Amino acid sequence: MVHYEQMYRILFNKMTDIIEEIQEIQRQTEEMFMQGKDSEFILLKACRNSEQPEKKE
Repeated sequence: MVHYEQMYRILFNKMTDIIEEIQEIQRQTEEMFMQGKDSEFILLKACRNSEQPEKKE
């Protein structure tokens, strides 16, 4: 008999571990970028939904 609950737990826990690892790698690389001599920060303006161009179908 297949144990779906056990399968789900294994899958969920592994995916959670992988997501946390990716987030840590992102933090590390962002820190490397910010410590770089030639890093330049660009402030981007967020646009609202009404400011986005309409998609043509």
